[in-house]
Amino acid sequence: MRILAVITSDSSKVGGGAPIFFAQNQEEAETLGAMVSAIFGAAVHDLNNGVLIIVKH
Repeated sequence: MRILAVITSDSSKVGGGAPIFFAQNQEEAETLGAMVSAIFGAAVHDLNNGVLIIVKH
C-alpha cells in the first residue's frame, strides 16, 4: 500500500513526503478526495480527524 496524497483543511495535522491538498472545509475535502482518487485509480480513506488519505492498494 502507498499513500499517494493527503487532503485536509488543517495544516497542523499533516506532514511528510506525500502531496498535500488543502481544502477550505470538509465538504471541499470530500470532493477533492473523490476526484483525486478517481484520477489515480485509488481509494480514499477518512481518518476521522479532518484528514483524508488517498491510497493505492
